[in-house]
This record gives sequence, structure tokens and C-alpha cells, in this order.
Amino acid sequence: MKILFIGGTGTISMAITKLLASQGHELYLLNRGNRHCDLPENVHSIIADIGDEEGTAKKLDGMTFDCVGEFIGFVPSQLERDFRLFNGKTKQFIYISSASAYQKPPAGYVITEDTPLENPYWEYSRNKKACEEYLFERYRQDGFPVTIVRPSHTYDERSVPLGVHGSGGSWQVVKRIMEDKPVIIHGDGTSLWTITHNSDFAKGYAGLIGDPAAIGQAFHITSDESVPWNDIYKAIAHAVGKELHPYYVSSQTLADMSDYDFTGSLIGDKANSVHFDNSKLRSLVPDFKADISAWDGIHMTIKYILSHPEYQTEDKEFDKWCDRVIAALEKTKADF
Repeated sequence: MKILFIGGTGTISMAITKLLASQGHELYLLNRGNRHCDLPENVHSIIADIGDEEGTAKKLDGMTFDCVGEFIGFVPSQLERDFRLFNGKTKQFIYISSASAYQKPPAGYVITEDTPLENPYWEYSRNKKACEEYLFERYRQDGFPVTIVRPSHTYDERSVPLGVHGSGGSWQVVKRIMEDKPVIIHGDGTSLWTITHNSDFAKGYAGLIGDPAAIGQAFHITSDESVPWNDIYKAIAHAVGKELHPYYVSSQTLADMSDYDFTGSLIGDKANSVHFDNSKLRSLVPDFKADISAWDGIHMTIKYILSHPEYQTEDKEFDKWCDRVIAALEKTKADF
């Protein structure tokens, strides 16, 4: 098939790009060209800033596709632009939304595609919902061939999945573990979470491409495994050969602090126990299976990061913040 990705080199999309290239599809990536060093040789690049709609339209003039995948649309105005660019030029338009848009707090433990989209805690999630609503309206009114895909916490080899970290990413938490420092974990670490390696996500996504039954439908793609946050952090500690020293702080306390915005990412997402039912995806992709467990995926990621210093980005401000928070909470306990 002839496929175009808007983006195509991010955490989620890079694995899909590599998988589709290995399957022999004619694949084009439309982006600014900032990260092409890891691309397979048979992937074609269209260097453009899609924010420049007129310039992008000129570069795409005369081209049609079996599928267009949108990975970088976060607000409805961006999808309105995509509709203008691709209406009538693709047989399928797959939009990456987010499982964080599902109802928070969830009414039930098991999440299906019928779970309402209602997240009052995170603007990011509400914007994703609005994007979905716009695209489904275009499907109903204009026949725009939309498929919605909702990833949950998807990661790759460059960063371990965490609940609490700073703007510099995950490395500073790994470093604290390696230095035997206490690590802040939201809640008591017993809430259940699902993490999905991007190579597993790619298999589900690729299975939906070109399937007419996927048009006008939404699917989440996740691992079937739900694990306590304590196990996620223990896996990191085990991978670096250290003992974990957890310091538990309620999600609401973390959200109330002004230094970092944890309201959306915790109260609106990671603090909630969830288990995703992938039955709808398997109705179209029956052989879908997430093969990489949380334990194995974290060990693979840590091994990769430790051998690639360029992904060991220090975040000294977050490190100092952790120490201040722990000291302040310990003082409060002592005062009582």
C-alpha cells in the first residue's frame, strides 16, 4: 500500500514506520526532517512544515494514498487543516488520539471503546476528545474515511515509563535509584497501570491499515497486562542492580504542588487503576498480541539507555525538587 505519515519518527510512530517498511509498503513521512538518521532506506521523506498548509499542499500536489496516519494533531484546528489537505486523497485517515481521554475517574475497572470520553482534569485529553468529535463529524457528513486509535502509556527504548518525573524525562529518576536516593511514587504504588512497548503497539496499528471495517471506528491498542506501579519501579531498580527506596506521596498532594503540573498526568490519568479490553481490536486483528511484558520491556530499555549516554539527560532541578518535597513532608510528619 501507499502510506503517508504526518510525523512518523516519534515514540509511537517510529516503530510503525520500521514495521511497515519491513513489510514492503510504499511509505512516505511528512515532517520537518529533524530525525531521519534511523529510518529504513526504503522510506521516502517529504520535508515540510504541515503548519504551512499552502506549502504542504504544493508538495503533495497530485499524490493520493491508501492511508494517511496523523501522529501530531493535538487540537481540532489541526485536524480541520488535515481534512482540507487529504479529503478525497486517501482511502483511510488514522488519527492518534489518547486513552487518557477516557472517563476519569473511571466508572469501572475495565476500559472498552464504549467507556465515555470525559476527563475534566487534563486539557490535553479534552482536546483529543474534541479532535475525535470533529473527525467523526466529517465521517458522518462528508464520508471522510476516519479510524481513531487510542494509545495508552506507550514507550520505546529511549525512556522508561514513570508516574512522576520532571521536564527532563525519566533518566533523573533512574539516576536517583542508582544513587540509592528515595524515589517519589504517587499514591501507595498499588494502583494498576498498563504500559505498552511501541513495537507491540505497531503490530495492532499496522493490522488496521487498509481494513474497510476499521473506517468510522475507534480502537485502543495496549498490552493486556496491568501491573502495580510498585512493580514498574522495582523492575527499574532490578535492571540497574539496586534496591528501590520508594517514598510515597498522594497524587492529590503532588497535584496541589505548583512546581510541576501533575493534575492531568496523575489525577487525570496514571493515578487510576485501569485494565484495557482489546477485544474490539482483535475482532479485526485476531493475531494481535503484546509480547513484551512490563518487566522485560523495562529491562530492555534500561540496557539500551545505559549503553547510550545521549539519552542520559540530567534534570538537576527535578532532583532538587524531590529532595525538597521529601524533606518538607518528613518535617511535617515530625511536627505531628
